[in-house]
Amino acid sequence: MPSDLLQRPERAVPAAPRTVPRRRTRVFALAEARWAAAALVLFLIALPLQLTGAPAWAWGPLYAAAYVTGGWEPAWAGLTALREKTLDVDLLMIVAAIGAASIGQVMDGALLIVIFATSGALEALATARTQDAVRGLLDLAPAVATRLADDGIESTVPTQELVAGDTVLVRPGERVGADSRVLAGASEVDQATITGEPLPVAKEAGDEVFAGTLNGTGALRVRVERDASDSVIARIVAMVEEASETKAPTQLFIEKVEQRYSLGMVFATVAVFAVPLAFGADLTASLLRAMTFMIVASPCAVVLATMPPLLSAIANAGRHGVLVKSAVVMERLVQVDAVALDKTGTLTEGTPRVTDIRPLPGSGLAEDALLALAAAAEHPSEHPLARAVVDAARTRRLGIADIRDFTSTPGVGVSATVDGHTVTVGAPARLLAGDDDAGSAARAAEAAADLEDGGRTAVLVLRDSVPVGVLGIADRLRLDAAATVVALTRLTGSTPMLVTGDNPRAAARLAAEVGITGDEVHAGLLPQDKVEAVRRLEGHGRKVLVIGDGVNDAPALAAAHTGIAMGRAGSDLALETADAVIVRDELATVPTVVSLSRAARRLVVQNLIIAGVFISGLVIWDLVGVLPLPLGVLGHEGSTVIVGLNGLRLLRDAAWNRAAKDVR
Repeated sequence: MPSDLLQRPERAVPAAPRTVPRRRTRVFALAEARWAAAALVLFLIALPLQLTGAPAWAWGPLYAAAYVTGGWEPAWAGLTALREKTLDVDLLMIVAAIGAASIGQVMDGALLIVIFATSGALEALATARTQDAVRGLLDLAPAVATRLADDGIESTVPTQELVAGDTVLVRPGERVGADSRVLAGASEVDQATITGEPLPVAKEAGDEVFAGTLNGTGALRVRVERDASDSVIARIVAMVEEASETKAPTQLFIEKVEQRYSLGMVFATVAVFAVPLAFGADLTASLLRAMTFMIVASPCAVVLATMPPLLSAIANAGRHGVLVKSAVVMERLVQVDAVALDKTGTLTEGTPRVTDIRPLPGSGLAEDALLALAAAAEHPSEHPLARAVVDAARTRRLGIADIRDFTSTPGVGVSATVDGHTVTVGAPARLLAGDDDAGSAARAAEAAADLEDGGRTAVLVLRDSVPVGVLGIADRLRLDAAATVVALTRLTGSTPMLVTGDNPRAAARLAAEVGITGDEVHAGLLPQDKVEAVRRLEGHGRKVLVIGDGVNDAPALAAAHTGIAMGRAGSDLALETADAVIVRDELATVPTVVSLSRAARRLVVQNLIIAGVFISGLVIWDLVGVLPLPLGVLGHEGSTVIVGLNGLRLLRDAAWNRAAKDVR
């Protein structure tokens, strides 16, 4: 085995980029942008020729080419929609341009085509850049990995081919290809993109590493624990892909109104043309006024008012570790006015740790000896509490003895022969039920009760059926839990509710630490009980946000108005059921994303007002006075561009920082 695989690195890991790699779509990679640019160039060549008095044969074909290059895509889209009995605004714009050309306003029609094509290109670019920002979070895992065969031969394979059980060599500076566990070697790994930890984390044999994290100066030999397709990153790809494809309720409503509005606009355009003509107005003037009316009355800006702000908010949240599945979810977050929080893995880190080691009087054991005895018996077990005991012994660098005759009884504990003694570790209530030594049983029960009163889980250790000590195990509260509860209380106007399957004493103790009042603490709940608690709140007209991580939280996540899952340790079922995922397990991002959703809603309202003012003003001008067609085109398309750009304001990091500041 190479020596560098076993050496601990002596120097710190060099600074690594903290930002998520982004792929930005180039402007001219989009067909819409290329056609719009071609139309613009042709128009700019034809315009000065026309203005300087050149013959029509010099500039006419250029205008015609501008009509074709800038208008064929929206015309085709409009005809396709018409075949499906849907009237598309794009088709109305093309009809208006052709109508202008038919009465000799060739330049005005070409200007409409160019501005409309440019507006469509900007919308396509905004959508592409939004998708880039969302998917950039997923562009973490390397394309290839170095797989080691049983005989030590190396082969370079695509990361997609890695499966559980493969052994992989991760060299210094490389990214980890799949969620794995270190077999040999030592290094420091930058996993900020997954866990949000600001500093590289030391990794050695037995530690877990995540796909997409960046290795430091040491080499690691790791065993893949999940197929590349099942990694933390891969599990959320499908969720993110849905983000730009769904429509928010407001958008769906606007699209329904758009159909009726467009039909009404066609009839109104005919009326604007026919009525003055019937009273003797000039044909050209009537047709020009009707074409101008059709342009300025089109609801393009209204249609574009909703999605850019919501998709921008999704992209911004994604860059900061919160993956919102759809625009529907982003809009639902606006309505949240009550919150239900899970305990283990949500308010707490979800990793049990030994907090107390209490040898019983007369046992003859010191703390280290008691812990080593329990760790030896628990070593073969995969139970989370067993892992906590073994990890505590390793932290103290205690030797773990070899054992024989290991047995495990679900709900009771484990038993093994250690140094000739039968050692049993498990639940006090079960292990003390048949104890004949009333004195030792009473002392053990008293120690266990004291630990449980303090919010710990008590684990009893027996040696040859005699109680010798009690261990206290507890989950550690997240550092940002209390601040998150305060922020959510401020946002919703009510204290969050704690819903947990843990015992009431542990739940009450943790609730007091984070500021949740006694009436809002619901402990000892089964999954169906959590659902019932959520439905009771919703029965009173509340819009409930549920935050959880486990399989037992999935029913409540599904039943809630909106569900958010903790992504790092969240179960597959919870991740699939939830409406959003906190990839980095930063609980404080929840109130921030709620605040960001409200900012998006404000932008939607602003956009609708802007669009309404422009359309109303231009329509009144055209009906009451004489609105020049070029000015109508500029006003209509200008409002569309303004609305689109206004919605993209939420793409900036400043929008996230402002949302975070608003909830403090």
